Amino acid sequence: MQSRFLSTAIGSMPFADPAKAVQVSLERLDIPIWPQCSSQGLLEQMEIQYSEGLPCAVIDAQKGRMFFQTDEDYSEAFATFYEAYLTAMDPDDGDGDCSSMAISEKYSKGIYELERQLQAKGTKLPYVKVQTTGPCSISLTLTDENKRAIYYQEDFRDVITKAMAMKSRWQIQKFQPYCDKVVCFIDEPILSAFGSSTYVSVQRDDVVNMLVECIDAVHQDDAIAGIHCCGNTEWSILVDAGVDIVNFDAFDFGETVAMYPEHMKRHLERGGMLAWGVVPTNPIIREQTVDSLEDQLEYVMDHLAKTCGIDKDLIVNQAILSPACGTGSIPEDDAEKVFKLLQELTMRMKSKYGF
Repeated sequence: MQSRFLSTAIGSMPFADPAKAVQVSLERLDIPIWPQCSSQGLLEQMEIQYSEGLPCAVIDAQKGRMFFQTDEDYSEAFATFYEAYLTAMDPDDGDGDCSSMAISEKYSKGIYELERQLQAKGTKLPYVKVQTTGPCSISLTLTDENKRAIYYQEDFRDVITKAMAMKSRWQIQKFQPYCDKVVCFIDEPILSAFGSSTYVSVQRDDVVNMLVECIDAVHQDDAIAGIHCCGNTEWSILVDAGVDIVNFDAFDFGETVAMYPEHMKRHLERGGMLAWGVVPTNPIIREQTVDSLEDQLEYVMDHLAKTCGIDKDLIVNQAILSPACGTGSIPEDDAEKVFKLLQELTMRMKSKYGF
């Protein structure tokens, strides 16, 4: 895949009407997404949206939280989960049917609205993007009944990782009839805190292995795997995990990928892509123009080329453009401008480089 400034987005959108969110996605993006409509309520929040079917998951609507009940016997619940997992995912005998980890319309109006609009179109798109909250972010954000991160219970961590792998495959399979290739992002915002004192006991190898398991699942259905992190992180982790697309905030942290020259060079030379999140998703967007965003993009691409000794043409040919993060937490008017400027920047860069 030579991406050449194709545009896509991170999942969350602020629009109250899922139909409008899908229309924005289809009209503004080269690689449209299903929108995570966080304004729809608790069940469409970033981690809870992917909790459906997870053993021992408890949603406390009154307190607006979710946790895992670990102080009761969960052996039978785990046995049921692993039986479904092996039936679907066994490398030799698995049937690939990941519907036991399906996401219902109760948890995601955006998935089903995108499906309806694609059915109505009746033509295949080149690409569609789906997304799954990553196992690191879910297991380090959600807790047990005592408010301790569930990551630190290894058996639950393994179930969450395998469940997210299955949910990724279920989404890919759902949208394959509507496009030539599905792109699946694993959203891992928690990785921006990797190495901090809060998560000092989180081991690099464990993080890589969790990501590898999800990436391998995406590849099982011949889809393209991306990882999104909206803050600074140890970018070499994503490359070592074998991801196809590294997506990062190129507006505030655009220079940070160049701190890993060997990994970035290896990533691009093996055909990997960088998704430059150069369009900010905060009030600063009100001050931006397509010219200012072009200047920022050229600056960070040049910085990577010069610092790491990478051919600029390679960076350009394997560049994707996106917002810096999701737009779910900003006003609708600001989100409209994010997607308008992204589309204009995409057209500007394609024209500039003859694509």
